Amino acid sequence: MRIDRVKLITEMARQEITQLKLVELSGVSRATISGIQNGRSCSSRSAVKIADALNVPLETLLENH
Repeated sequence: MRIDRVKLITEMARQEITQLKLVELSGVSRATISGIQNGRSCSSRSAVKIADALNVPLETLLENH
C-alpha cells in the first residue's frame, strides 16, 4: 500500500506532529514512517495505524491511481 508522502507530510505539519510523535501515536516504527516519507510503500496495517493516529480517513493519505 502506498501512502502519498506529500499528503502525509502536509497532514503532520497541519497537526504539528513530528515523526517521533507519530511513531508514539501509531505504534509504527520510525523506519517505516521514514520510508513512507521517502516514497516507499508500507503494509495496509501500518497505513491504517498511521491514519488512525492522525485521525483522518485512510483514503485521504493514499496516492491517487
